[in-house]
Amino acid sequence: MHQNLISYINQYASSPLTKEEESLIVATFQPKKFRKKQYFLQEGDVCKYAGFIVKGAMRQYSVDDKGVEHIVQLYIENYWANDRESSTMLTPSIYNIDAWEDTDVLLVTRADMLDLMAKIPSMTEMIRLMDERNAIANQRRLNSTISNTAEKRYEEFAKNHPQFIQRFPQHLIASFLGITKETLSRIRKQAIK
Repeated sequence: MHQNLISYINQYASSPLTKEEESLIVATFQPKKFRKKQYFLQEGDVCKYAGFIVKGAMRQYSVDDKGVEHIVQLYIENYWANDRESSTMLTPSIYNIDAWEDTDVLLVTRADMLDLMAKIPSMTEMIRLMDERNAIANQRRLNSTISNTAEKRYEEFAKNHPQFIQRFPQHLIASFLGITKETLSRIRKQAIK
């Protein structure tokens, strides 16, 4: 299970992890299995872990006053599940994160991650590059949401995340894009024509 994470870290590193660094990572990240629909994080709880997804899929969402779910993030293999605000600020989360499929995750606490970053330069490199890419992706998503038509948003999503279309149902993708499932259905039918 840990080999996926080690390979992932090495992708970001300017030099590969040493055997000692790999051993430290294996000792720090704890494997956990989540059954489909099992919570990784529930609204109101403080997010204690970041989870590297080895196998499976998860979703992060909020629920409004009317009981409607709003998808904030979708996660598959080699993605990190976490509520960054809650884990950094130690505040109750406004989100739920649950397994959409049976999911294998490697868990790490914030304190343990900071400790690894102090000891392993490749971890710091990985976090810095992930943060940069995440900031860019969030900026693009915000711009797309406020600037693009529903058709254009779906087109960009399908181009950038084709694997998500295979893994998540239409209603979750529609929520992630900020459109109704009926609108997404219409867009997909038009695309087929």
